[in-house]
Amino acid sequence: MSLGDEHEASGGYGGTGQTRTRLPDTGADPYGTARRRSSSRSLVTVVGVVVLLIAAIAFANRGGGDSETSGSGSDKASSAATAPSGERPVVSKAAGIPTGYAHNEQGAQSAATNYGIALGSADMYNTEKRHAIVNTVYASDVAAAQLPAFDQVYSRASFLEKIGLNKDGAAPSGQTFVSRVIPVGTKVTSFGGSTATVALWYTSLFGLSGDGSKNPVTESWYTTTYELKWVDGDWKVTDFTQEDGPVPVGRDQRASTAEDMTKAVEEYGGYTYAR
Repeated sequence: MSLGDEHEASGGYGGTGQTRTRLPDTGADPYGTARRRSSSRSLVTVVGVVVLLIAAIAFANRGGGDSETSGSGSDKASSAATAPSGERPVVSKAAGIPTGYAHNEQGAQSAATNYGIALGSADMYNTEKRHAIVNTVYASDVAAAQLPAFDQVYSRASFLEKIGLNKDGAAPSGQTFVSRVIPVGTKVTSFGGSTATVALWYTSLFGLSGDGSKNPVTESWYTTTYELKWVDGDWKVTDFTQEDGPVPVGRDQRASTAEDMTKAVEEYGGYTYAR
């Protein structure tokens, strides 16, 4: 499948023929039409959250008085697959994107995560910013070969119209375009010193926030697997594939208003992620 066949709503940022992408569903309900909950169900949900919180506190405090036999902090971190390493993730930035990763598995995971955030951002819909992102996260030879395909996808009038953007990729007046990747975890599926394959599991937000939006911000779940190469002292993307999920069971929560969603997107910034 060629890059221009279909396009992913969030995180659909080009690639090679093995990438499967598709357009977002524009038939989503507008803000304020979330399912109503009965008072009894709300009570059950609140009680359930309180019970889980109490259990979590009890688990965290279990055995807390025996610090000498519990092991060091580093031992605890290594026992959990999602535990942070404590290593500093990066030492520099290029085009606003963290760069300068460690030449090891942890560095590859940090690179894949931060690159995935940039490639799934709203900046990819601006020509100048898109070129800066692609030239930063991709190996130079791959970036040169892929830029025309990226431009074709992100500037295609039919696609921009379908997701509610203007021809220049900007949001209509009074609305805010949201395209954000929120990482959940990573894993290295292969590592060869100068090459690495890293899977990034994440949730994403995509849509238009604001009065009159026909494409309200929705949540999706994906796993993107990046092929990385050590080039000129840093990890760079050479290819990727993407698949749906894993998708958790959604809670019965009331959707926020367009005003609240816009305010949150404007006020809450992102992070530099480290493995």
